[in-house]
Amino acid sequence: MDCRVVLEAAVPVYDVATPESAVGAAISTVGEQLNPDLSYVDIEPRNRRSPRGAELPPATVAAGEGLVALELGMTVYDVESEDHAVRIARSEIGQRLEGIPLERVAVRPADEEEEASEAEAAPAASTDDEEASLLPEFEEMVEREHE
Repeated sequence: MDCRVVLEAAVPVYDVATPESAVGAAISTVGEQLNPDLSYVDIEPRNRRSPRGAELPPATVAAGEGLVALELGMTVYDVESEDHAVRIARSEIGQRLEGIPLERVAVRPADEEEEASEAEAAPAASTDDEEASLLPEFEEMVEREHE
């Protein structure tokens, strides 16, 4: 069985002024530590939720130091169970991100992800009416730019 594993990492960053710069610094730091050995790991900022359910940004900055929540996703092949896949992903990623805590976010069979990505990649069927209604809008926009 092949599984897609997503782990959350709490990455500390230093000398940052804004949450956006903290996210950029964290992604850069983690990317450097994982590459080239684990270049297939997807790195994304992870939005969090407060205890009351409000959405929080992926980074918190205070006194020039920040803590950034990142999602690290990878596909683990030929595993016995989902727990086995998580142990392998934690081991592979954890060896390169020493001192950074990793927490399990999601695990699912890789087949489900492939089906979902194929469904997203499949072009939507469009009718001639839809295309005809889109073309005048585009032409109007071009005309406005040239005026």
